[in-house]
Amino acid sequence: MNTRASEHGASSVDQRKGYFNSPWPGEDGGPQRLQIPRGIRGPNIQPGEQLISNSRRLMSGNMVVLREPGEVYLMTIAMFRNRLLGLSALSRIEKIDPVTLKTIARSPRLKAGGMWPGGFAVHRNGDLYVTYGSYCHRLDPNCQRVSSYRLPRSEPYNSLVILDNGYLVMKQLSDASNAVLSILDPDTLQPVCESVETPEPSISRLSSKGNTVYVTGTKSIFRYRWNDEIGKAELDKEWNFDYIRGTQQSYGWDPVISGNNVWFMDNGKHRYHVSMINAGVRSTPVNAIRVSLEDAGCHTIIPVTGMTKGSITNPPLYCPRKKILVAYDSANSVICGFEYDEASGVLSKMWQKTAFGCGGHMIYYQDTGEVVTNDYRRFSDSCVVLDIESGTEKGRATLSSLSQGVVFSSPGWARDFYYLTFSSISRVEVR
Repeated sequence: MNTRASEHGASSVDQRKGYFNSPWPGEDGGPQRLQIPRGIRGPNIQPGEQLISNSRRLMSGNMVVLREPGEVYLMTIAMFRNRLLGLSALSRIEKIDPVTLKTIARSPRLKAGGMWPGGFAVHRNGDLYVTYGSYCHRLDPNCQRVSSYRLPRSEPYNSLVILDNGYLVMKQLSDASNAVLSILDPDTLQPVCESVETPEPSISRLSSKGNTVYVTGTKSIFRYRWNDEIGKAELDKEWNFDYIRGTQQSYGWDPVISGNNVWFMDNGKHRYHVSMINAGVRSTPVNAIRVSLEDAGCHTIIPVTGMTKGSITNPPLYCPRKKILVAYDSANSVICGFEYDEASGVLSKMWQKTAFGCGGHMIYYQDTGEVVTNDYRRFSDSCVVLDIESGTEKGRATLSSLSQGVVFSSPGWARDFYYLTFSSISRVEVR
């Protein structure tokens, strides 16, 4: 089999065969991080309509995913327990009412360890898998724990991806030692092979397409392919790109696999406390980076704004149908739209919005061309819907949140979506 052609040739296609068949079964909608819901329509906000919201306070919100129609699951994390008291962090999963946001079912407190926002996903077998701290837990649809596995490294793990073969892949958050991939069987929740040490540390979350895992290291981006014959993930030695290139840029964040390319942004090191605004620590601008899936030597690196002390903590968004990249600089409160020319590899700026405090993971509705993002102002966060081609604001809901949203929101089931910050979850709908 020509693995390169079969897994990387049609890269605008949403491949997530290991996930439950729902519009949003995991963070960013699936392992490619397309941030595109499947099988539901966009809000399609019309003149005279507006966004309204109802909210629920949380201690530490982290992620929302969808399962069967009408089923909404929320992950919360006890991060202050670890950071302020030095105790082991904990996580919980709730099944919540899709309208009122009230708890329907709740998991027991799940062991974790060190704190970093982890994640969870709905497997194609219907169960939920949670990776947070140094544990992976399996839950049934009623949020009851089925089994748990203690992961091999003491550092906190930052979530998981599910391969098309159903295996769970995760790694620890590492800025000094090399990152190590753990690959678990979803049925036994035990390793299917020995841990795989990667060539360098990695802060970013993993992404995957088919049975290939993409790792943004602290200096370069590389990938591993699962090999059934040897029962192990193998490093693709022909595909590697050094995106730091001896510059003063800091590490990149989560890669998006779309349109025959990988897309991500650098200068990910920051000092986030309440918001990303003015949180940059390097004197350099944020870059948007494109790397071809076919040839890592074919790439584009372009400053998002050129403003100094730029920084981000999340992925960009790329629309393969319109060939538009949405990138941002959270530290300088700017969001931009770029048109991508496939023939030349050139990114040309289409629109830019300044004094716009975006920082969280986005949602993009292909049928309506609407992007859901956020705009943080001092001690107030707003959920905003933009038109991807013009950047025009179509709707806004101002939410009471002390912190800027940098975690994982989700689409809803009927012209609505769930916007999440550490301190609250909000259901935002069109009226």
